[in-house]
Amino acid sequence: MEADLVNRAGLRMAALPAAGLHGVGLRALPGNTWLLGRGWLAARRVLAEFRPDVLFFTGGFVAAPVALAGRRIPSLAFVPDIKPGFTLRLIARFADVIAVVAAESRQFFRRAERVQVTGYPVRNEIRAWSREAAQDHFGLSPEAPTLLVFGGSKGARSINEALIQALPVLLSALQIIHITGEGNWEAARAAQSLLTADLAARYHAFPYLHDDMGAAFAAADLALCRAGASTLGELPLFGLPAVLVPIPLAGHLQSDNAAYLEKQGAALVLKDQSMHSELVKTVTELVKDKARLSKMSQAMSFLAAPDAAKRIAVLLRQLGDRRLEKGARA
Repeated sequence: MEADLVNRAGLRMAALPAAGLHGVGLRALPGNTWLLGRGWLAARRVLAEFRPDVLFFTGGFVAAPVALAGRRIPSLAFVPDIKPGFTLRLIARFADVIAVVAAESRQFFRRAERVQVTGYPVRNEIRAWSREAAQDHFGLSPEAPTLLVFGGSKGARSINEALIQALPVLLSALQIIHITGEGNWEAARAAQSLLTADLAARYHAFPYLHDDMGAAFAAADLALCRAGASTLGELPLFGLPAVLVPIPLAGHLQSDNAAYLEKQGAALVLKDQSMHSELVKTVTELVKDKARLSKMSQAMSFLAAPDAAKRIAVLLRQLGDRRLEKGARA
């Protein structure tokens, strides 16, 4: 997925061998360690050729060998979730600057003076849609509430299954934009074929949206989704209240993201195992309570940081300028 996005942007990409060490079994540990060693050697070659002035890390185990190979190069570690993952916690110990989405993330770092609250960066094209244009784009009625359902780039099977089961009931109360993910697309199409014509007209399913994702956010009144890092930037930008269903793994970063948004009054958290029994009740009651939905929307909007990308760019530029100044003095 990342390779496709980088190619779309017309940028050069160099792939590195790497594997995770945290949370893997003893059997996988030796092989993963060997891959990280290969990644370190490959990262040294890439850095020697590219000669960067600044390194910018956003997490993932592939960042570890690059951080080790470039430890003498100024770096910025961006923490996209409320709580940093294992690799970012390691990288942050050596980073010159740590950028975080919210002030609540400061507690995870010992040297608070290096932490800057920037917000979560969102690409410019996603915010180009007005509500009216977005509704027209999808053929939505401005009179009916709209639920946006998505589960990340690959979809979320449990959310998709619970939604498909509840379609006849939900569609009688609202219209739905459903981004299924490629792996769940056929099931959604099959479910749509079983709906009456009236209900099918209110169900707008897609395997994936890229350029049109901003339209989906702009058109919706409520989101039903996982609690990945991007929800900390995209939902606030559109003031879109949400029912969040974190990935059901103990200690997963999505749980902290969801708890943060719920604490701010911007979202409700629904457990993955409660999806089939509580989805319809949770969504329909919330959509009917316009005062509560409006209050959640305001709370979500309050968390928006539309200039987050610019703030991060300024920090990166400052690190680069400092390196150039040191080089000039040397």
